[in-house]
Amino acid sequence: MDTKVLDAQTWVNATYGGVSGYVRCPEDGRTGWSTMNALVMGLQHELGISPVVASFGPTTMSRLQALGDIGFGWDKNTNIVRIIQHGLFCKGYWGANGYGGYGAVTTEAVKNLLTDMGLPDGGTGTAGGVTTPKIFKCILNMDAYTKVSGGTDDIRSIQRWLNGSYWTRDAYTIGPCDEIYSRDVQKSMMIAIQYELGIAAPNGNFGPATQAGLQTKNLGEGSSGLWVQLFSAACVFNSPVPTGTSETGTPTTWRSSYDSKLREWVEIFQRFSKLDVNGRSDYRTWAQLLVSMGDPDRPATGSDTRFEITASRAQWLRNNGYAVVGRYIYDPPGSTLDKEIKPGELNTMFSNGLKVFPIYQDNARQLSDFTYSQGYQHALNAHSLASGYGFNRGTVIYFAVDYDATRDEIDAAIVPYFHGVAAGLAYNGRRYVHGVYGSRNVCTVVSRQTGARYSFVSGMSWGFSGNLGFPIPANWSFNQIKEFKVTNGSDTFDLDRDVVSGIDPGQSSVNQPSGPADGFIDYVQRLYDHAVAYPGEGDPNQLVMEYIRHEAYGGGDWDFLIGSYNSEFVDYADGKGMSVMTDFTDPYTAYELGAEHLMASANGHYVSWMPSNPRSVNAGDVAGWGGDLLTLYVDWRRASDQYPDGRTFVQQKMAKVGVASSFGYNDLIEDADAWLLAKAVRDGRTIAQAVRDLYNGGGGLTRFSRYWSGRFSGNAEDAKFLAHNILTAADDAKVIAAQVGLVTVRGGIKTLPAMLGYDDLEPFEQGFVDVMLARTGTERRLRATYEANHEKYLKAARSRAARE
Repeated sequence: MDTKVLDAQTWVNATYGGVSGYVRCPEDGRTGWSTMNALVMGLQHELGISPVVASFGPTTMSRLQALGDIGFGWDKNTNIVRIIQHGLFCKGYWGANGYGGYGAVTTEAVKNLLTDMGLPDGGTGTAGGVTTPKIFKCILNMDAYTKVSGGTDDIRSIQRWLNGSYWTRDAYTIGPCDEIYSRDVQKSMMIAIQYELGIAAPNGNFGPATQAGLQTKNLGEGSSGLWVQLFSAACVFNSPVPTGTSETGTPTTWRSSYDSKLREWVEIFQRFSKLDVNGRSDYRTWAQLLVSMGDPDRPATGSDTRFEITASRAQWLRNNGYAVVGRYIYDPPGSTLDKEIKPGELNTMFSNGLKVFPIYQDNARQLSDFTYSQGYQHALNAHSLASGYGFNRGTVIYFAVDYDATRDEIDAAIVPYFHGVAAGLAYNGRRYVHGVYGSRNVCTVVSRQTGARYSFVSGMSWGFSGNLGFPIPANWSFNQIKEFKVTNGSDTFDLDRDVVSGIDPGQSSVNQPSGPADGFIDYVQRLYDHAVAYPGEGDPNQLVMEYIRHEAYGGGDWDFLIGSYNSEFVDYADGKGMSVMTDFTDPYTAYELGAEHLMASANGHYVSWMPSNPRSVNAGDVAGWGGDLLTLYVDWRRASDQYPDGRTFVQQKMAKVGVASSFGYNDLIEDADAWLLAKAVRDGRTIAQAVRDLYNGGGGLTRFSRYWSGRFSGNAEDAKFLAHNILTAADDAKVIAAQVGLVTVRGGIKTLPAMLGYDDLEPFEQGFVDVMLARTGTERRLRATYEANHEKYLKAARSRAARE
């Protein structure tokens, strides 16, 4: 609680509580919109507006403009001055030593605010520090003008530059300077571009005049000046670009010269966005950086539609370059759209060389359509329908969010809905994997919080708040960019054009008996059979682990950590026609898992099994979760300016879908599975049996909770102790070597974890525990929901099916 905020709340409620239209704010000492809106309503009353409303609109602005600027010594209305001072306190500035007089302290506070905004403060001493109507509006909003956790200095520099360059223009609204790319920053950027294009009445929309103007701004290496500043600013807002070869994505910086580094970044962005790769600021690249649909007329090989794909429509699609079609597997009762896949339609598409991706939508157009229980029921229904169509195991079903959900709505309802979806699919053994359709923000948050495999982005809804100020999700598979009407002879039908990233290729067949991991399971069995037949010495289970990891995780540090691999068996297996299988698809999440890392970690745990004291750490932990936590520590120290609190950093970066990190979601899956495989072999299973049980026997459904209870004793205290031990232990030579090697030698961080004070390192360790608890807690909730509710939900599903 902030006492100065509490002063503002008690004063504004006491002063204006009886005013017509006034809404009281909580008196809790916490800044929020309710407090700022209360001050706005107080200002409206002082300006003669009645009834007052919780919005700083055009009437309030026009009355302020008529009143004029407010500065040092202004004494026409002490309550208006006091509202300024309370607003300054609520924004973190020391507004006054006493209320009601616009003196030196208030003047300096406004100067500090203006400086943080990137604006001129107007002078020295008592000169300057003037509250203009635009500044007054900024004092009474929730924008931050100082940096917050998670942003970048480059973004704040751009924010301040935009404000300083355009704040006097009529159409420009002073934006935040908090280091965070947001909808307001996006609009500020568009207004600035429109002013520089000479558009008479800038409005922030990506209209025909803006599009035409940007087609003339084709810059390249060697260019310089204002347009490079604007272009590189848009690049920073879309940075870093997720890449398969970089653990942290590819960032860029703000600049005024188009150098080789910017060209390289643009090429990576163009490749990620499926644009022509030329390294230039051509029109399509501008469009992709600025709006969610990009250039809606660019080439697209994907589509989706509610209309049946007949033979003639399939031929039209193929003839016009479309290779994959999104089709609905459900049409809710009462619908007049008739959008569900028709009998024989899949075969028609397949026979004409088309692939399909399934979409599930049951209304999904307002907040009330999204609850946990609805998500659970929808998943049960989706599983039943997809199975009826014969969709293969591991197929991603895209569950729709077909409206502009705000972040509050996403957190309150959309995320719980998708947790319900995950629970419903888990009940049926996760034959199918959930994806998400929605705005960029919906897709990003749902993917990070619920593990949605792929994102089908509603990019053509470019005006959605969830598409403004948000980069395209890292796991985007389809980007819906334009709806149009197809005329095919006498036939017409509506079609949405979708750009295809390629990570979800779509389904080209149904009713296949095999699962996504069957190839890996068979591979391990063959390799194990060779290990059993091997005439030399060695544990067949260990030989299999060593063979699979030997190319990527053999020799050097790995020999020191977990021992050298058996090179004679490698030669023997190679002679039998074997080679290293590098990756495979996890049937429970549809994520690609690295077989080499998986088996290196399993090998480490197997040969360095936990001693009797489960709180001690060893080389096996370094080969798995411990090594990943040490590299995450390196990430944190590199980003400590943006993330001074280690707990926040870990919560936002560890094991999050679509977040660039050295300890990603795939890594956590592989760490958990490696330990489970090692334990299964230690308990008497063969490595081939253990792999089959994990990936085809249902073991992956509870991987995190079993890992948590097994390696971390199932409690937060032991997990936190283990995290601290792996980071700071000084009693195991291999662990110490890993700390130095991963943090200092490879990571370039001189400050080892043990060198940090407790208050600095403890939050980082707690963040690790938080993430592990979240993952295991989700699995436990899924299981608890299943045990408590599956009969009820099944009964409801059967009843609905009978009615339909």
